[in-house]
Amino acid sequence: MDIVDLIVIPGAAGPLDGDKSDSIPALLAREAAGDIPKIGREALAKQDVTIATVCGGSLILGMAGLLEGRPAVTHHMGMGMLATTGAVPVKARIVDDGRLVTGGGVTSGIDVALHLVERELGPRIAHAVETLFEYERRGTVWSGQGLAPIVLGPTEPAELPQSGVNLPPTKLRASDVEGRWDVTISTPIGKQSVIYDISMRDGIVTGAATQGSEKVPLEELVISGNRVTWKQRITKPMKLNLRFNVSVDGDAMIGTARAGVLPASKLEGHRLI
Repeated sequence: MDIVDLIVIPGAAGPLDGDKSDSIPALLAREAAGDIPKIGREALAKQDVTIATVCGGSLILGMAGLLEGRPAVTHHMGMGMLATTGAVPVKARIVDDGRLVTGGGVTSGIDVALHLVERELGPRIAHAVETLFEYERRGTVWSGQGLAPIVLGPTEPAELPQSGVNLPPTKLRASDVEGRWDVTISTPIGKQSVIYDISMRDGIVTGAATQGSEKVPLEELVISGNRVTWKQRITKPMKLNLRFNVSVDGDAMIGTARAGVLPASKLEGHRLI
């Protein structure tokens, strides 16, 4: 298809296929599996096309793996999830990264539009549009240009406590965790079946996850007390970086998988060998 000069990707809200509950993660995941990522990928490959997003629109691109290492913003409730896609979250109303302009919550869409008008047509036209709409933009547009500020204090958010994990009272050993595990993760977009292979090599516990034809290593796999934790990068059905916190009791595994500050997904599994 022909690519135009500007593409705007909105977010999503509301029930999914008649479901009365508000399932924004499922709606975004559905769009990330549709045509939007293809259009975005084609647009980002061209030098004369700008992509603008509002609210969860940036999450759709992030879930498709198109924001790796790029500064971006989304609705404040989705900033943690945005980070798990590999993007660099910036707490600003608008983030201008050249041919990618992202906006925060719903009302920031007006600010994004006026910023694009000013960027393309100049401040006089943007001011005239503001006057017509009787609207004044808020905040400073963030971009990677200019001097970098000196940041005082911690730059990383404090680790959120894990919840929903029933931990056995005894201390786990490597032999308690080793083996092949058949695991089901109940996510907002449905249940995901994954095979985990965990083993001890040269005194170090290593592991890998297999889902369909995709096999990825487990990162920072640690056995501490009665918990097993690790990080895992997934690309299907969307691109996310997940944190796992599980316990093992005999041949049973139970715990959670979490993407940013989103509600934890329940994990249950059993040892195959």
